[in-house]
Amino acid sequence: MENKKTVVIGMSGGVDSSVSALLLKQQGYNVIGLFMNNWEEKDDCGVCTATEDYEDVRRVCDKIGIPYYSVNFAKEYLDRVFSTFLSEYEKGRTPNPDVLCNREIKFGPFLDYAKMMGADYIATGHYCKLDTDGKYFYLKKAKDKSKDQSYFLNQLSQDQLSQVLFPLADIEKTEVRRIALENDLVNAKKKDSTGVCFIGERNFKNFLQHYLPAKKGEIVDVNGKVVGEHDGVLYYTLGQRKGLKIGGLAGGNGERWFVLEKDVKNNRLIVSQGEDDKLFSSSLIATEFNWIPKTPENNKFTCFAKFRYRQPDQKVDVEIKNNKVYVYFSEKQRAVTPGQYVVLYDENENCLGGGVIDEVIF
Repeated sequence: MENKKTVVIGMSGGVDSSVSALLLKQQGYNVIGLFMNNWEEKDDCGVCTATEDYEDVRRVCDKIGIPYYSVNFAKEYLDRVFSTFLSEYEKGRTPNPDVLCNREIKFGPFLDYAKMMGADYIATGHYCKLDTDGKYFYLKKAKDKSKDQSYFLNQLSQDQLSQVLFPLADIEKTEVRRIALENDLVNAKKKDSTGVCFIGERNFKNFLQHYLPAKKGEIVDVNGKVVGEHDGVLYYTLGQRKGLKIGGLAGGNGERWFVLEKDVKNNRLIVSQGEDDKLFSSSLIATEFNWIPKTPENNKFTCFAKFRYRQPDQKVDVEIKNNKVYVYFSEKQRAVTPGQYVVLYDENENCLGGGVIDEVIF
């Protein structure tokens, strides 16, 4: 009898990874569930959500009949993800730790640990597809475009992609819920997690203040007029409207204020009023670019881009020069943010890779 392939699946306690584990078992794999504890702090209510999530993992694995284990990567997370997260915020940028977590943890220490357990593959509950021509592996958009998560996997290497399975590649989210209900999985109706991966539902500003205490300072308009006071420029994002606490001002146009720029050096938050063109940029420069499956043969080409998760694809022209990637927009884009990732796609929904947005050109 042929030996079954062993798959170690990362289980979060959510419905996506749970159904992924069930599908893999139904497909004949020897499936092992592995829960990662990457963050040990309690939330605003004094609850360690990891404890509740692991209990859901335990009940799901017992239900579908697979072994399960827990591994602690909190130190690796602090060293590889959270330190970068804080460093970027100190510079006034807005990082994406979910992308780093995938590259540095789920496809780093997790993959290594799974191999030590005898895994032939690892698997995750991500909504994305994987294809190969025998030479290269291609990361593609999932069938369920509203849930596609290829954006968050833009930093993966060929070696990492060669060792992963994505069971939800061709399954809609509604079907995932249906499968979970039909199989009486305890988390079938569990709410999807939102926000930054390690922060969860807690107040983000309060969380950040604990690690990056910042000084109050002036909020000024584009002419330098003081219109309010901020709690620390690090806590705001470009285009932000809520939480500015700027009341009606004489001479104003009556429209809402939004964050235009963060002047970290002078500790000033620069704001503007109304939906004008000041936040719309024409191009960007990206660094630390990871190409999937390989660096393009042509230094100039046209494709599609996302500058944030869930954004519709935008047509762009790309130029590679001096180890940087220049992305020129066909239509001006609002609030493109340094520190986030620009992710490129071709017309066949292949993810070409992604890089950190280093500079935005207006």
